Amino acid sequence: MRLDELPRSDNVEDRRSEDGGASFRIPGGRGGLGIGTIIVLGLVGYWLGIDPSVLIGGAEILTGGGTSQQPSSPAPRDSAQTGAPSDQMGQFVSAVLGSTEAQWQKIFAQYGKTYEPPTLVMFSGATRSACGFAQSAMGPFYCPNDRKVYLDTSFFQDLERRFRACDAGSKSCQFSQAYVIAHEVGHHVQNLLGILPKVQQVQQGLDKVEANQVQVRVELQADCLAGVWAHHSQETWNFIEPGDVEAAMQTASAIGDDRLQRRTQGYVVPDAFTHGTSQQRTRWFMTGLNSGKVDSCDTFNAAQL
Repeated sequence: MRLDELPRSDNVEDRRSEDGGASFRIPGGRGGLGIGTIIVLGLVGYWLGIDPSVLIGGAEILTGGGTSQQPSSPAPRDSAQTGAPSDQMGQFVSAVLGSTEAQWQKIFAQYGKTYEPPTLVMFSGATRSACGFAQSAMGPFYCPNDRKVYLDTSFFQDLERRFRACDAGSKSCQFSQAYVIAHEVGHHVQNLLGILPKVQQVQQGLDKVEANQVQVRVELQADCLAGVWAHHSQETWNFIEPGDVEAAMQTASAIGDDRLQRRTQGYVVPDAFTHGTSQQRTRWFMTGLNSGKVDSCDTFNAAQL
């Protein structure tokens, strides 16, 4: 993955120097959306994503719907630094975020809409969000309450080492990491289009199994939107190198519900899926990557996921 020509974003809030403290709790259903949910046997378990139950409902693509109204974000801590960090990881995150801003601004403009970019919060260990306290064990997530993406970059090491989602140390792992960020930005796009508020409304009338089924469609749509970003970024900057797409697909497969359940409990419970199978996640990312069209990401009306 080539970063040279990607624009850098200043919408980065660097909290990695903060002392998160050991007293932070895992947030419960206040609306965060993560890349996946992993339950590992242990004292408190290992989570990649906040409770997704809030994200249940129908969707609109860019041709309809409005912008959701969210509470104002809480003030950052005094120790937080804003702007593109100067270290290698900070520059990488800033470049990926900057590329999502450039592409979604153009796409929204085609439909007469204005794209309002999210802030990406880099943290280490734990921090606070408008969806509750964030811990590194939760992995990356998007909080619609403050319109921020939260990322402890140690998650990338887990992708390589714990979940073998890409070949550890390889340059192609960068594109896998970019896919993770683009997925969370995909949730922000859903929020701007009014999809997430509708999800909350419809959630009220669904049982747990039905809620999970619709949640899967929310997550697969975010995967597809990540593919749309990659398509247009490739056209603009030709930044994808050999092996990158394969590494991203390896990552998408590694965090599929079926594979994660087999890894953590030895068997699969489809009714408990919240993010989609490995095959579904890879297919919807590739759908967005190949088409580059947002309307190809209408997972809510797809006959087959």
